[in-house]
Amino acid sequence: MDHVISGVAKFQKEVYPNKKAKFQKLANGQNPEVLFITCSDSRIDPNLVTQTDPGELFICRNAGNIVPPHSNQTGGMTASIEFAVAALGVSHIVVCGHTDCGAMKGAINPAGLDSLPHVKEWLGHCRVATEVVKERCGHSELSIDDLEAVTKENVVQQIQHLRTHPAVAAKIATGQVKLHGWVYNIGSGEVLYYNTESGEFDVMDESTAEAQLARAE
Repeated sequence: MDHVISGVAKFQKEVYPNKKAKFQKLANGQNPEVLFITCSDSRIDPNLVTQTDPGELFICRNAGNIVPPHSNQTGGMTASIEFAVAALGVSHIVVCGHTDCGAMKGAINPAGLDSLPHVKEWLGHCRVATEVVKERCGHSELSIDDLEAVTKENVVQQIQHLRTHPAVAAKIATGQVKLHGWVYNIGSGEVLYYNTESGEFDVMDESTAEAQLARAE
């Protein structure tokens, strides 16, 4: 904890003064372009990966980068999505999964979560992903060998869940919001994006940026 506290002092002394004008502008409001939904995993830093500054991403994090389907029961994710889209007017939503995801390991083996009942219930929102992978692979049960496939399919299914949210559906219908699915590789730094034309995940780089935007849903 000592390095966390000393980090605050370093920020105030070295970082803030160099970006004082930006922070003072942000003090009066925000205008992010992107709602970035990712996992709570400590190894992921959305601003670092995307090289963005404060104010550019509206970030929502939870175990498994999950978007519960819309219902009449209010939850933190539902409220945050509605606020980002309807109030802040974001024009892009990214769902970003990652390699070695503990939540996806839990989704593969829900029986191992009996001592974590709330986690087990939460990961029920990943069941479609696990069932799709079982069907595709012809497996009755999943194993750690299926982790990559489940991680990717979970991103695709959470994008589907986003479409059930009224604020999102309305903006998609009028072309004001586009949806993006990413998977971040912690070890290599590589980011894959979901190609809606091929149904596969392709490597993201500068040469594919334009194509990715064109193929966003």
